[in-house]
Amino acid sequence: MLRQQIKDRKRCHQKEQLSIWSLELLKKIETIAAFKEAATVLLYYSIADEVQTAEFIKRWCKEKCILLPVICGDELVLRKYVNEEKLTDQNSFRIKEPSGNDFTEFDKIDIAIIPGMAFDRNHNRLGRGKGFYDRLLPKIKAPKIGICFSFQVVDEVPVDELDIPLDEVWTENGKLL
Repeated sequence: MLRQQIKDRKRCHQKEQLSIWSLELLKKIETIAAFKEAATVLLYYSIADEVQTAEFIKRWCKEKCILLPVICGDELVLRKYVNEEKLTDQNSFRIKEPSGNDFTEFDKIDIAIIPGMAFDRNHNRLGRGKGFYDRLLPKIKAPKIGICFSFQVVDEVPVDELDIPLDEVWTENGKLL
């Protein structure tokens, strides 16, 4: 029900507006000390209704090791982003993913920037319902930063014992307190 409400909210905004908000939000992420100091950053390659990360990834890949998730069965594995030409979208979600070797040195990740369908002020995250990030996040000790548009912030996200609250959540308006 909540996922459908957020999908409906997303449809109320044009792609151009989402792009503007994405740029505003990612400029704020660049100011976070953990991001500035990070050598290895876990990001995600956005789909149309998410905070748009493609240009951000291209800009930062020359200075930082950018890792992107890749769907392998029921799990997410991480691979290094090299460039746009090395991305494929052969998965069932048509998400662009890097090829190459899996990155398994989770302790070398300095910051993880995580998408979600909805977040609440307790930094709980609602994903798309497949549990991919629920299985990945326990492996990562680095600060976990959720990013979303302000209309994706809700009073309460339903949680269970597998859900891990993130360390921070940011929107185009800034950090949720």
